[in-house]
Amino acid sequence: VQLQASGGGLVQAGASLRVSCVRSGRTFSSYTIAWFRQAPGKERTFVAAIRWSGGLIMYADSVKGRFTISRDYAKNTVSLQMNSLKPEDTAVYYCATGHAITSTAMRPQAYDSWGQGTQVTVSS
Repeated sequence: VQLQASGGGLVQAGASLRVSCVRSGRTFSSYTIAWFRQAPGKERTFVAAIRWSGGLIMYADSVKGRFTISRDYAKNTVSLQMNSLKPEDTAVYYCATGHAITSTAMRPQAYDSWGQGTQVTVSS
């Protein structure tokens, strides 16, 4: 399984960015796809998750109301629309897949395939 994350960049506070994750070779099938982020010197933390087949969408409290996770079946892509960005959103954003369920979806250990990460930097 190869995951390719893209779409990061440098923006000012209050701006928007969209990061996307594509799975090469196969569809996401029954997997749960999640976004995590990791700031320098900090642990990797959960941002959002979605089940490809439906029935699960979750967000970290810190991004609720600002970020939206979505899937595009035609493009085999999961995207994270990030609005009203804050400097504290600055991190490397990683997509991951696994057979996570509601009770485990926020844990990095629930995912067994990870993309390479894309840098998001929000200036104040």
